Amino acid sequence: MPCPSPSGVPWRIDNLVEAIQTIGHTDDNATTVDFGTLFYHYADVSDSLVGILMRAKKRHRLYYDGDMLFQSKDDHVIITVPVAA
Repeated sequence: MPCPSPSGVPWRIDNLVEAIQTIGHTDDNATTVDFGTLFYHYADVSDSLVGILMRAKKRHRLYYDGDMLFQSKDDHVIITVPVAA
């Protein structure tokens, strides 16, 4: 089986989920982080954070209210990653 490409969407989603699990707050069921905090920490990693979030949401790897998040306006929106993600 080939190695996942660092430029592929699944790899980017895995990387995003790992970042959320690192900087977020974890309880028994999920890890949560607000968009503002994630944007601040993840902006150095990828300039396509919003697009990756949308793809991860579509694949049910994480959840948040709304469709597209915008810096400043949506900083308070909570992003949730289930423990099994």
